[in-house]
Amino acid sequence: MTDDLSETEREALHELTLGLEHIYRGYGDLLSCHHRIGGGMDHLHDAEELLREAGHTEFADALRDEHLPAGAIEDMWTYELVDTFRENFLADVTTFEERVREDLADGERHVTEREQQRQWRERAEGWTAKRGDGEEGGANAE
Repeated sequence: MTDDLSETEREALHELTLGLEHIYRGYGDLLSCHHRIGGGMDHLHDAEELLREAGHTEFADALRDEHLPAGAIEDMWTYELVDTFRENFLADVTTFEERVREDLADGERHVTEREQQRQWRERAEGWTAKRGDGEEGGANAE
């Protein structure tokens, strides 16, 4: 069915895919932030114990009672931000992209790249001879 796509439809699918890929990269950054904040909180917990050991109970108590239980944003811990993002926005956009791709391209992914691959291989002299099997495809073919 991807042969039937108009250039505008192909471009729209490409932009949709790029958008989703960037959102997934942002999700990865959010996971990285979650891990870094968690590591920072572990250091604050260690500081609490050391401050208490050094006799600075007021500072140790402030870490224990105010900072360690607090959320990173309002009252949410970073794991809650990750879960909320994944279960709502990320899931919704992923489902939408799949629905559009299924409707326009029979679910086929990377329609622009597939077309580019086909064109570049058609213009390459002896491409099938170099492969030895005369078939299209390759490591990136699905």
